[in-house]
Amino acid sequence: MNALTHSSEDDLIFLDELEAYETSPIVKTSSTWRIMIIDDDPDVHSATTFALGSLEIQSRALSFLHAYSAAEARDILENESDIAIILLDVVMEQEDAGLQLVSYVRKTLGMADVRIILRTGQPGYAPEIDAIRDYDINDYKTKSELTRTKLYTAVTSAIRSYEQICAISTSRRALELIIKASTELLALQGLQNFATGVLQQIISLLANQTEGFVCTKQVLDETTNEINELTIIAASNGFSDYLNQSINEATNATIQASLHQAIQARHHLYQSESTVLYFGNIKNQDLTVYLNTGLHLNELDKRLLEVFCSNISVGLDNVMLTSSLHNYAFYDPLTGLSNRLKLLQTLNETLDSPLKQGTVLSLIDIDHFAETNDALGHQFGDLLLCAVAQRLVNIFGNDCQLARVGSDTFALMGKETRVSPDAILALFSLPFDVDNQVVQLSATIGLVKLMDCDGDGSEAFKNTNIALKRAKTHHRSGYAYFTRDMGVEIRERVRMMHKLRSAFENEHLFLVFQPQVDMRTGQALGAEALIRWKTEEGEFIPPDQFIPIAEYSGLIVNIGEWVLRSACFELVHLRSCGYTNFQMAVNVSQAQFSHPLFMQTLHRALHDSKAPPDCIELEITESMAMEDPDLLIKTLHQIKQLGIRVSIDDFGTGFSSLSHLQKLDVDKLKIDRAFVNEIKDSSGDGSIAKMVVQLGQSLNMEIIAEGVETTMQAETLLSFGCHLAQGYLYSRPMAKEDLYAWLKTKSLP
Repeated sequence: MNALTHSSEDDLIFLDELEAYETSPIVKTSSTWRIMIIDDDPDVHSATTFALGSLEIQSRALSFLHAYSAAEARDILENESDIAIILLDVVMEQEDAGLQLVSYVRKTLGMADVRIILRTGQPGYAPEIDAIRDYDINDYKTKSELTRTKLYTAVTSAIRSYEQICAISTSRRALELIIKASTELLALQGLQNFATGVLQQIISLLANQTEGFVCTKQVLDETTNEINELTIIAASNGFSDYLNQSINEATNATIQASLHQAIQARHHLYQSESTVLYFGNIKNQDLTVYLNTGLHLNELDKRLLEVFCSNISVGLDNVMLTSSLHNYAFYDPLTGLSNRLKLLQTLNETLDSPLKQGTVLSLIDIDHFAETNDALGHQFGDLLLCAVAQRLVNIFGNDCQLARVGSDTFALMGKETRVSPDAILALFSLPFDVDNQVVQLSATIGLVKLMDCDGDGSEAFKNTNIALKRAKTHHRSGYAYFTRDMGVEIRERVRMMHKLRSAFENEHLFLVFQPQVDMRTGQALGAEALIRWKTEEGEFIPPDQFIPIAEYSGLIVNIGEWVLRSACFELVHLRSCGYTNFQMAVNVSQAQFSHPLFMQTLHRALHDSKAPPDCIELEITESMAMEDPDLLIKTLHQIKQLGIRVSIDDFGTGFSSLSHLQKLDVDKLKIDRAFVNEIKDSSGDGSIAKMVVQLGQSLNMEIIAEGVETTMQAETLLSFGCHLAQGYLYSRPMAKEDLYAWLKTKSLP
């Protein structure tokens, strides 16, 4: 018999039985294991099909593809897929045709999953071991040994191997898809964009005609844990009409029940006709995906879906955190308004657009808010700020940009017809009802027309702040528009501030001394130390220009300490020259006097210089005496304990009350030069100066007049009972070398 024959009792394949067996056509069905037979002998095809055709492996039948040459096999393999096993003859057109076909399958077609079993009727042509290894051949049998049982065993083993390899490949491809999808989702910003991406990726991964939507919890009653509303924030085409609607409006009771069941259980819900996927996150902004298809998944597919859903939950956490960071970066957490950074973004966009024309930016500063905050508490202050913000939103929110840019400062930007001082101030005409308390507020406003701004948003904001400071200085509870002159002024002030700091650090400041004399005898009793500034270019900057800048910048504290120490050392030097009763007067600024380390500075100056305290006199202004009387009284007491004398400078200009003056432990009053100037030949009798003298005498204080320039002024002051003076009549302020020469012409008591 020219057939596949074998002596074993399980050899059921005979040629005479094959004539009645029809060769199967090419079958392509996913419900069978597809086996391809490649052999140039038709009898082999028939025998193999007959031997295996009625069998099932893993509860699945077998189907067959047939090729009678390597060339025919190539044509079929190029167009077919899902082939589990290739039963391949080694020798066909050529001696190595089978091995060349193996190389083609593995390398050219890239079919790594299919299992290959080599068969040969000529053992002498068996492939070498290296070929079996290199070409990933699953098994090798001679045709003579392939009984029906052994053939079934080899095929069953190969199918099991194929099934495992396919599962691994499927898992790998699925994981690759999951990683790709997760990476794309992580790049999305915003909850709605993320939700849309999640829905698209899930539908893509399922690779079917699924429709669905994504909804999120909008309101949750924490006391009952009941969800009051779920809103659809992303939808596929079939549900697109329901986007941004409540599920109560868009869906039926069955869908609603499924969604609520998944959310309450915080778990996925697999049903026969629908699927609900649940995604929780750290911000309690849960997402729920509804799919109108039941997912009939095996355990592996479910695990892969769980992996993908876990990635979505992580991505959802990232989205919520990013959203929170965005809110913290651009919005005020207390009022919900934009913050300064967001305002600057909007401002830059407006400046770069035609909207710049006719747009006004204003800063609204609540007057005396710090005092209200301290008196009623910070919690009440927060409620008050929220009330102001809400009123601003109610009146201007529809057509203006609002922001909170400081603790008690709001910004408002819009058309000039809307953002007007009258409209803003009218907002504060009615009191605010906060926490059962009625509070009346006022505000000061700085405004700038964007057409007057040449720079970016930061420059416009700065200009508005300049206008606000000008308004607070001159028009509190009013307003001021920015002008270019203000900009020039502030730039000049900043320039001066930097130059002053440099001058101080490079020792370009120096002291001059104006003698203080007894007008009755002309004798010099002491001198007032005065600071002067000469620039590197030789220009003298008047003190009334740079002292306010020093106070504004805070540099006055360091400068004041240097003046005090220098005056003390100069006094010691004068005493060493024989002027043992000489007094040295030194001005002390408000910032210096109220500094917590002022007394330490004073102690250190006396200790380092060895200056006698009873020869030092500190001059404070009357306005300082009124700023914080309690602090003043306490500090004056400490100063007097050191033996240092104290005088009030510019007395009569600060409108202090006599009751406060009586409490101050001071030694001398200085009549301001403005009142001395009233003593003239033709007009003015110096009545205020006379009153100051009488007041000082009644309080047992010494009196000294400054700015005495004429003999008549000196004589009039003497007639009032004022004996001490300083001014051009006696001497201009002098450098220390000139002071020594001047003192030689005077005698000291």
